[in-house]
Amino acid sequence: MCSLKWKAFKVSVPSPSDVQATFVATLMDEWILAGVTDAVVCPGSRSTPLALAVAARAEVSVHVRIDERSAAFFALGRALRTQRPVLIIVTSGTAAMELHAAIAEADLAGVPLIVITADRPPELHGVGAPQTVRQRELYGPLVRRFEEPGVARSEASSSWRPLARRMFDAATGVHPGPVHLNAAFIEPLVGVVQDVPAPRGAQSWRERRHTPTMWSHDEAGRRVLAVVGQGVSSDFLRAAERLEWVVLGDASVSGGVAHFDAILRSDAVAASLRPDVVIRTGGLPASKVLQQRLREWGAPTVGLTTGAPLADPDGLVSTVVSTTLIDVVASAAASSDYRSRWSEFSRRASRVVESFDGNDLDEPRLARRLVKYAAKNDIPLTVGSSMPVREIEWWATAHRGPIYANRGANGIDGVTSTALGVASGSRGMALVGDITFLHDVSALTDGMGVAGGSCAIVVANNGGGGIFGFLPQATTVDAADFEQLFLTPRHHHLSAIAVGFGHRVSDVATTDALDVALDHTWASPGLHVIVVQVPPIAQNVTRHQEINDAVVRDVEELL
Repeated sequence: MCSLKWKAFKVSVPSPSDVQATFVATLMDEWILAGVTDAVVCPGSRSTPLALAVAARAEVSVHVRIDERSAAFFALGRALRTQRPVLIIVTSGTAAMELHAAIAEADLAGVPLIVITADRPPELHGVGAPQTVRQRELYGPLVRRFEEPGVARSEASSSWRPLARRMFDAATGVHPGPVHLNAAFIEPLVGVVQDVPAPRGAQSWRERRHTPTMWSHDEAGRRVLAVVGQGVSSDFLRAAERLEWVVLGDASVSGGVAHFDAILRSDAVAASLRPDVVIRTGGLPASKVLQQRLREWGAPTVGLTTGAPLADPDGLVSTVVSTTLIDVVASAAASSDYRSRWSEFSRRASRVVESFDGNDLDEPRLARRLVKYAAKNDIPLTVGSSMPVREIEWWATAHRGPIYANRGANGIDGVTSTALGVASGSRGMALVGDITFLHDVSALTDGMGVAGGSCAIVVANNGGGGIFGFLPQATTVDAADFEQLFLTPRHHHLSAIAVGFGHRVSDVATTDALDVALDHTWASPGLHVIVVQVPPIAQNVTRHQEINDAVVRDVEELL
């Protein structure tokens, strides 16, 4: 009888930790091949594999921000500036919930973000494990795509690159926006990256972008009014100019009719400017006066879109065309007389508005000065919701440089963080109110970050929520209740707050001092908070009324 002896062979099998390290390395490689250049990382334990994977790639600028809410808006700013999708990496639990507001903004504004939330494995859910919440479909319909691949398995490695590509394609598709990958990781969280699956040779995102069909039309000799907002392309604006269309745009639009809000406050002038057709694309301007006139005119309205839902709260759009590209045919040019008429009114209004300029800063003057300074020096300007975006839309000159704003959800949350994202590694300016500044004060913690750059955050300090002074509540609610519940004045020393975070500070009240402070910003890298003491809210309401009344009187002389 013989005995059979078995020889033991050591088989090299990657550990589960190595598998998940290889999984995330593959995702990062595919996203970099597709065109990702920026990643925003928040510190956390469960997200360790993700953080290490992105830090290992020199092709990606890694921005570490400690507050997830602020980090998400910073990523939004980077995506707005670079026109590329940005990765957001956070750990599990409430960290993932902090991203919700920025994802809502990205959804409505069509900004591509790839959100990766780390999670506990299934066996740690429902048993009281720390930092464990329900993250499956956490952001609901706000994201273009949600995937939850579970703990990485080596036998599923052929699916890793397609997963990354699906997320990227959904974020950068016809209707760009945020996507959400919820990735579970087991301990140990640090592993060794093995050989990653080979790329499949897919084209980069910029090489394969779909070109929408050109819109052919014939508006020859007609009065064409183009109402455009954030997201409108420079190609569209150039085509509209060649076609003699009149362009009324929001704060982000350069070259449109200046001061249209004030012009349209005259019933007689508005009646004389009724268009034959209205073209709509991009977001909505802030002007309620314009919306009122559009309703009154009732002109046929064509909405142009590449897939994003049209902003049409009044239901005025009668025809939707799936493109924003215009076929420019000289023979189809609109009425040049109509455009000349608008230009004449705008010139008269501009002279009136300029007559209110002076060295002492109020909110209209501040907005006008910042727009001129930004355009002259080719510096992007980020503006807060509420009053800043309106001050620029209504009072700034028609010539504007790049202007960014969170005009999807129109909230005040995260504006400073967005501005820092726009300026990161370069230069940038922002105009925000005092309440908006305090609302996002955690953005000051990380400032410009390791990417460097210079940014001037200009704070219009008017003692509360300025926009409420223009709303019906200002005259219908008891004065004490109105101040407590709506104006919400806060008496913090804004300059001291910025100094406490280690940033440069200037307090100014005049145009000359503002220019000096702005020039000082670019002398050295970092964040410079410029607090501008402007008149109280009630005085700003009065100043708006004075300018509007003066414009109306002047333009009516042209009738």
